[in-house]
This record gives sequence, structure tokens and C-alpha cells, in this order.
Amino acid sequence: MAIGSAKARGRVHAQRAANSTAVSAAARAGFVARGVIYVLIGVLSFRIALSDGGGKQADRGGAIAEIAEKPFGTVLLWLLGVALAGMALWRLSEAAFGQAGPDGKKASKRAMAAGRFVFYGFVSYSVLSYAAGDKGSGSGSSDKDSQDVTAKALDWPGGQWIVAAAGIAVAAAGVWIAVRAIRHKFHKHLKMFEMPEKTRKVIDFLGMFGGAARGIVFAVAGVFAVVAAVQHKPGKAKGMDDTLRSFTETPAGPWLLVLIAVGLAAFGVFSWANARWRKV
Repeated sequence: MAIGSAKARGRVHAQRAANSTAVSAAARAGFVARGVIYVLIGVLSFRIALSDGGGKQADRGGAIAEIAEKPFGTVLLWLLGVALAGMALWRLSEAAFGQAGPDGKKASKRAMAAGRFVFYGFVSYSVLSYAAGDKGSGSGSSDKDSQDVTAKALDWPGGQWIVAAAGIAVAAAGVWIAVRAIRHKFHKHLKMFEMPEKTRKVIDFLGMFGGAARGIVFAVAGVFAVVAAVQHKPGKAKGMDDTLRSFTETPAGPWLLVLIAVGLAAFGVFSWANARWRKV
């Protein structure tokens, strides 16, 4: 009985820590960091649409390299990496104890939080490694990484099926992200009624437009992975940079990429709004 009571008290203390002001601040810092990355990706995409980007990559690696070139860039990268670690910590607490809201403790919600914890943990590690001097970490080409992973997977038994399934999953996730954004599902995560009316309208638009653009990019990247699997050609797989550049090859030309670029930047600003208004 004493052991069970001690365990129960331990769980209570852990849950209180997960709901603490420190974890809330870490989550908000993480949203700021995510916003910085998406705004920079949007800016880099815009440059590519108008002038091929001057050799810069429109992906997370390109955003990290862009920050590193600025005055006090290394300091900014340390701050960014720590903030992303805060996001990972918050997602870990959600996986362990559930999210805010009536359905936050559902197994599916907690599993998604666990996946996000792994993702943001990896991103944080790559940014901090780059800041510490490992220039090959974090700033590598997302296109090369995607093609290398696809090539290895295609060599496995049943590799084509595995890559195709992964591509379908990414494409489906992209559609899911876009549809949820268009349907304003993000409302339930934000303190909408605490916002001034004009602020609420702006954030509503940013969340819808930015989330839809982000979802479209994921969906198109997933389609390229499926094509790589069907044709058994790893070079057909594309990371974020090549996926964004592919929008310039449509009948709309560079203007579709301009629209997507503005959308990604809008999602970055929406992330900053999350830092202020998110229920955490």
C-alpha cells in the first residue's frame, strides 16, 4: 500500500510539473522558434520564386544557415535550439499526461504528441549541434536526405511498398493538415474569446491560409515519394526545397510558389500568435 501511495504521489507531482508555468513558458518559446523557421522558409521560397534564391535552400537547413549569417547568429541559434527543446519537452508532457481539452487524454492524441516530441527533439538537437560548430548538422539539404533515405528503403525487401506507404501517409497528413486549417479546427487550441475582434480575424486568416499552404507542401512531397516508389527512382523523391521549387513548374509559374511562400510565412506568424494565445 505504501509503495502504491508513493507511486500515486509521484504521478501527481509529475503531472503538476507538466502543468507548471515553466513548461508553459517552454511551449510558448517553442512556438516562437517554429514561427522563426517558417517565416524564413517563406522568405527563402519567395526569393526562389522571383530569382532562383541565389543558391539558398528553402527548408529548415536553409533557415538555419540564414540565421547563422546574421550578426550574433550563433547566439540566435543557441536560443532557437533551446526554445525548440522547450517545445519537445511540452510535447513529451502531453504524451505522458494528455493535452488540454476534454479529449486530450485520448490514446491517439498522446501518440501524436509523442511523435511530435521525437520530431522537435531531433530538430532541437540539429540546431544546437550546428550552433556548437557541427556545420554538417541541421543545414544539410532536405532533398539529398530524402533521396538517400528513399534509396536505402528501396533496397529493402518490399522496399517499394514501404516507400509508397510512407509517401501516402505523408500526403494524407498534408491533406489532413490543410483541411483542418480550412475548417478552422485550430480554434479549440486557442483562447479565441480573449482576443480583440480585429486580432481574432487576423489570426483566423493566418491559421487558415498558413495551415493550408503548409498542408499542401506536405501533400505534394508525399506524392513525389509515391512516384519514386512506383518508378523505383530515388531521385524522384523531394525534400521541402525541391518540393517548393516544383510549384514553379506548374502552369501558374512562379506565382503559385509566391502564394505558397506567403502562406508559409503566414503560418510562421500564426505560430507566434500561438505563443501568446495557445491553451497550454
